[in-house]
Amino acid sequence: MKALITGATGFVGANLVEAVAQRGWQARALRRASSSLKALQGLEYESVFGDVTDPLSLQSAMQGVDVVFHAAAVADYWRAGIARMYQVNVEGARNVLRAARSAGVGRVVFISSVAALGRPPFGQPVNESAQFNLKPEQFHYGYSKALAESHVRASVADGLDAVIVNPAVVIGPRDVNLISGSIILEAARRRIPFYPPGGVCVIDVADLCAGCIAAAEHGRAGERYILGGENLWHRDLLGMVCDVVGRPRPALRLPAILLRGLAGVIDLFRRAFGLTLPFDGQQARFSTDTFWFDSTKARRELGLTTRPFVESVRRTYDWYRQNGYL
Repeated sequence: MKALITGATGFVGANLVEAVAQRGWQARALRRASSSLKALQGLEYESVFGDVTDPLSLQSAMQGVDVVFHAAAVADYWRAGIARMYQVNVEGARNVLRAARSAGVGRVVFISSVAALGRPPFGQPVNESAQFNLKPEQFHYGYSKALAESHVRASVADGLDAVIVNPAVVIGPRDVNLISGSIILEAARRRIPFYPPGGVCVIDVADLCAGCIAAAEHGRAGERYILGGENLWHRDLLGMVCDVVGRPRPALRLPAILLRGLAGVIDLFRRAFGLTLPFDGQQARFSTDTFWFDSTKARRELGLTTRPFVESVRRTYDWYRQNGYL
């Protein structure tokens, strides 16, 4: 089996390259000529140049490929421009789907996000039946993923064999761009005194990759599968991170009304002064909600298993220390 991984130089993509090779498949890594290879260090793979926004490059990259894992996306939406995010996340996905169909690829696993499922009711996990329920301007990243999923469903209707997986917040080694791993580094470098009132669903990147491979092997065409582990309050999540890195747990709960007010200030400063911050007002607002999800379907149909969050934190922290980030 030969698998093409788009976005192979990113966090999830690099871990997929490793997982595919461990599965005994040949890993072909799609990368741009300008991409850093730090996330792929120490891995064995076939390298091919291309870009999901360049349809011609995708046609040659997919020759002889059995499975495509489409992991390429602008995930750090708080750093990237909105236009670029839609170009990569939506038009890039459409290009990949078209190229896969033209090349006769046996299966496409589209790596979406739980963000495409919108905002769940507070304190209640939702499953794959949830639909994006926000205005696009309230969550451009989630909306871009929802649009991309619509293209996947249309492609399936036209005969392409494709499956959608919706990862929760992913944590683990090789997060060189500090997508979610930044919280571990921040906690290790300085004390975090506060915690937001909401919560998130988390999954270890190795468990995510195993779920993606299971989706390639056993998933039903056109179906969605949420790949998530524990649903955690931010208080408990940050507490476990602080335990691992040897810092005191945060003791003060920030009121939701304060965070929402702070979100407006953050957005104002970003617009007025062009500040590049590690977060935006949208993240501050969402930290007051519970983005919790139910992975029962993936556990039942794909055999998804997940490890405790604290183990994932230890794995990530050890990797950052061993690779000179701390």
